[in-house]
Amino acid sequence: MIKKEKDMEIEEREKMREGEGIVKIVHFFKKEEFKANVRLCAKLILAPNCSIGLHQHLDEDEVFIITKGKGILFDGKEEKVVEQGDAILTGNGQSHSIKNIGNTDLEIIAFISKYF
Repeated sequence: MIKKEKDMEIEEREKMREGEGIVKIVHFFKKEEFKANVRLCAKLILAPNCSIGLHQHLDEDEVFIITKGKGILFDGKEEKVVEQGDAILTGNGQSHSIKNIGNTDLEIIAFISKYF
């Protein structure tokens, strides 16, 4: 299946996971379009100073691939700077949050798959 960008659903979430600002979500594919147990396949766009609050991933894995910008990722224990080209895996009950610390949008490819 090929989906053109103009046909992708766009969603905006204010204070996502108790974060700051508005996160723009461009859904590449909705979960209903998968046969596998996928919860999210999207591009997340965070404006400068925007964030996604700390949240836990139980019974699922989430992959973040940073495609543009610079952010600070908190993995529940420590903060680390992430930037274009970095990939992050969070799952097995782990938590994370992310904040855009740059002057341009932070763009992230996000993919969440469920264990069951």
